[in-house]
Amino acid sequence: MNYRKSQPIHILMADDDEDDRLLAQDALEESRVLNAFQFVRDGVELLEYLRNEGDFTDEVKYPRPNLILLDLNMPRMDGREALQEIKKDAKLRSIPVVILTTSKEEEDKLRGYDSGAASYITKPVDFDGLVDLMKNLGKYWIEIVELPN
Repeated sequence: MNYRKSQPIHILMADDDEDDRLLAQDALEESRVLNAFQFVRDGVELLEYLRNEGDFTDEVKYPRPNLILLDLNMPRMDGREALQEIKKDAKLRSIPVVILTTSKEEEDKLRGYDSGAASYITKPVDFDGLVDLMKNLGKYWIEIVELPN
């Protein structure tokens, strides 16, 4: 059975580590996952993007994402706080949030799921692992899951 959908989804990644952002973008390209992919550097920028505030007022250039990849450990506002804000906001709470972090702390996993995360994934340590992860994310979130428009 072929699950592939013709419409790419828009993925927004919140991560303060530029190397991680570039690796994720390269991994998505390498995995041949169809999508639009944008980045923000912390929880403050994430919420501004989602609410089309600050530098993100252009709704065409900064469309509502279908999926958020969220790092937990970021400056200004970390992923934990940002997730809680997203899930409190009636306009944003339906966007699936996948925590993608280096943290393996059980407390972070429990708190993430309690706060409404759709998934919790520990970042792979090498590029090949990241490519595999992006392929699997693509298969699941892009080809199989039905996301709201």
